Amino acid sequence: MRIWSTSLVLAACLAQPLAGQASDSLALARRVVAAASLAAKEYALGVTPAGGQIVQPEEVDEAKLFIQQAQFDVAGLPVSARVPTGHALTRLLEMLDHLAPPDSVRVVTDALVARITAAAGGPKVIEQLPAQPPSLDRGAVVFREQCAACHGESGRGDGPKAKRLKGPPPANLTDPKVMGGTTLLEIFRRIAIGVPGTAMPEFAADISEEDRWAVAAYVGAMQYGGSATAGTFAAVRRQVDSALALKSETIAFDAYLTFEQVETEVRAKNAGLASELEGAFAWLRTRAARADDAERHSIRERLLAGLERAERVVADRPSPMSLFASSFFLLVREGFEAILIVAALMTFLAKAGAPDRRRHVARGAWLAVAASLLTWVLVELLFTVTPGQREMIEGGTMLLAAAVLFYVSYWLLSKIEAAKWTSFVRGKMQSALSSGSGMALSAVAFLAVYREGFETILFYKALFTSAGPSGVSVVAGIAAGAVGLVAVYLLINQLGLRVAMKPFFAVTGVMLYYMAFVFAGKGIAELQEARIVPLTVIEAAPRIPVLGVYPSVESLVVQGLLLVLAIIAAAWALRPKPRVSGPEGGADLLRSQ
Repeated sequence: MRIWSTSLVLAACLAQPLAGQASDSLALARRVVAAASLAAKEYALGVTPAGGQIVQPEEVDEAKLFIQQAQFDVAGLPVSARVPTGHALTRLLEMLDHLAPPDSVRVVTDALVARITAAAGGPKVIEQLPAQPPSLDRGAVVFREQCAACHGESGRGDGPKAKRLKGPPPANLTDPKVMGGTTLLEIFRRIAIGVPGTAMPEFAADISEEDRWAVAAYVGAMQYGGSATAGTFAAVRRQVDSALALKSETIAFDAYLTFEQVETEVRAKNAGLASELEGAFAWLRTRAARADDAERHSIRERLLAGLERAERVVADRPSPMSLFASSFFLLVREGFEAILIVAALMTFLAKAGAPDRRRHVARGAWLAVAASLLTWVLVELLFTVTPGQREMIEGGTMLLAAAVLFYVSYWLLSKIEAAKWTSFVRGKMQSALSSGSGMALSAVAFLAVYREGFETILFYKALFTSAGPSGVSVVAGIAAGAVGLVAVYLLINQLGLRVAMKPFFAVTGVMLYYMAFVFAGKGIAELQEARIVPLTVIEAAPRIPVLGVYPSVESLVVQGLLLVLAIIAAAWALRPKPRVSGPEGGADLLRSQ
């Protein structure tokens, strides 16, 4: 019994040290894996693809320092991995000294990482990615506390300590040339083990793992304007290309692990797309090493198209302020023009000596308002009864809105001269008045106001489609616009406000064209989601969702055509014209009586 008790005491005493040794061994395994992987990455940047020639000496030197750093930790690795790891690191140093091709260095590094990973307990043990997306807010806090002194508050490498540091200056974390190709995992590793030969220390002992992931995500998002999602998708694309170029199943698996950071959000919004991408990544993992050129091209095209659609689903979120401004502008613009039209009609009747006929104009205007509301109900009913074709209808609506917006923007631009606008209104009313029919007067008012109402419905439907779940900002813009219209009406009707037409038409035309450009890009994107229009990705093209600009051939062709038409329309509208004599009254101003 005494022997048994003594054994229990010894076991209890040894348990904590052994657990500590296991923890230390795992930490060192992670350090060696991180250092070797970063060395291969830096070396590939420093020499030509075929090897034998250095293009960036500092990258090669840094790679050697990473390998030397890893050699210090070999003695603490799991026993089964110590000797082969030592040999592999020595071989890597020799390869770096002899300027071996980067691909061959990557092969040796991958084998080394695989051996250490297996000895430590597998991929989820050696480098466990966070289960939830890291918090950018927390990352910003950690960055300010730990990194801003050197890298600066904005990450441009201009912190207060930057000039006093020895060695290379702190990196500009917002520069795509510096950060391009750097994955979240690589940033995490640098934070954990530091960068030898620079002032960048290791933070593994000072910052918790959760905080390291958070600040890594924050740093990775800096080159993408603060969007961690955009950074994740960019990293996935680079890994897909690397996996296919190097025929590496390991990098293919890494690409899928990176995609998993956004997969949950993609699945929540489009489960079918998430499943489709899972299948594409499985195809990549199983065929990356054995596929021929044609099959690799097919894998790449399928993944790039799927990733483009996925990024639109989770990252294409217009800012609340831009939605509010667009909504406010639309209602004020359309309502203001309706007010101006009705005011012009009423003014014309008064000057023509037929003020009693104003009731016909008012009747036509109110009927147009009622017809506009009925049109809105019918449009919503159409979207409700055709859920299976929703994306197709939404895309068609946005393209129709873009076409009408472009036409109206040109129509307003061509009417910059108020004399033409006045003549346009006078001609319609003169014809109706000469007919002596009250219905004709009502019809002129109805058509003028209903056109504004129909345009408003069309534009707002496109805007709500673009906003997605952020419709609150659009509604707020409508409310603010309604208040603005009431104020405008009172100023015109009660105070006789004189409205400068030329600036109104010029500014309005430009703003309408901007919205037409946005809706054109987003409309094509909706039709691509519905598989009505093909999706051909252009890798070098920009992605600017706020402008409806996406890196696809189809959307850029439509927007390019719209841009060419705008230039032609503007040149035609602004061409020199002969002066036409006519009445000066009301030539540049419109006033309600």
